[in-house]
Amino acid sequence: MNALRQTICAAFAVGLLGSAAGAETRVTYKSAKSGTSYYQMGVELAEAMKAGSGGDISVTVEESQGSVQNVMEVRARGADYVFTTPPSLVGLAQDGKAMFEGKTAPAFDEIRALFPIPSLTMHVVMSQDSEATSMADLEGKSILLGKGSFGATEGAKYLEMFGLSDSVEIADAELSNAVAALKNGQIDGFVTAGSFPAPNVVEAAASTPVNVISLNDEQITQSKRTRIVIPAGTYAGQEQDVTTTSLPVAAFTTTKMDDETAYQLTKTYWENKAKMADTSPWWGNVTPELMTNITTELHPGALRYYEEAGIATKASQ
Repeated sequence: MNALRQTICAAFAVGLLGSAAGAETRVTYKSAKSGTSYYQMGVELAEAMKAGSGGDISVTVEESQGSVQNVMEVRARGADYVFTTPPSLVGLAQDGKAMFEGKTAPAFDEIRALFPIPSLTMHVVMSQDSEATSMADLEGKSILLGKGSFGATEGAKYLEMFGLSDSVEIADAELSNAVAALKNGQIDGFVTAGSFPAPNVVEAAASTPVNVISLNDEQITQSKRTRIVIPAGTYAGQEQDVTTTSLPVAAFTTTKMDDETAYQLTKTYWENKAKMADTSPWWGNVTPELMTNITTELHPGALRYYEEAGIATKASQ
């Protein structure tokens, strides 16, 4: 009766432990580094899946080094793998472009989407002692970007795009050290990508006065990302709205997953999302309208749920 158990890391690994009624479906969910908003989402999602299915779905959350690693691991994972990543990154993998150039694999073409999760939101967090209140003020400052994550890559891109690469000192440290380094005055600020309220930004703002930097309209247009507003009061000491950029993110699996498992995961997610939003506001930002951001082919099991629920998808348009 028991079946495979694997990892769900920015991915959502799922293995069906039998076909009898009440059989347990075990999933491994892989998403992001511990301490980030996406890792915390994984924990919340695991709890919601267990509660919403009456214990029939068991999710194991696995730490990840970032979205690129999540996609790359598709090559070695089985039917129980679920992961999270921006849909655009799946497209790059399937086309063999950018960071996937020369690393194409047949497994990338087997990736299928399940459901959207809260979007990646860029945060540029500066200590108030640095007196930085705009991107231009980062000149001459020490910034921690981290390594390997979308936030690190996006942050480096923004520094170059806005002409700051040569005037900003990049701290050689992991993002997990950012809050302590900021509090101790070892850095002036850090860049992180996570749905708001992001846990590491909450922790930073609670331990030392910070400014979360807004991007102006020109910078947002230049970034080619989606404009998003972090409401005033989201973080301690944040008296005004912060305007920044975001990137859609979704949960994926592969064609190795059977249709019934994909259906149950997708159905349980949507039916329990409102309960998750009661304790974590970021889930409230997920609506059926986000389905338009999923450009990857849907898993047939997930598509079955959307058709039953009357939720529009690109496949139905």
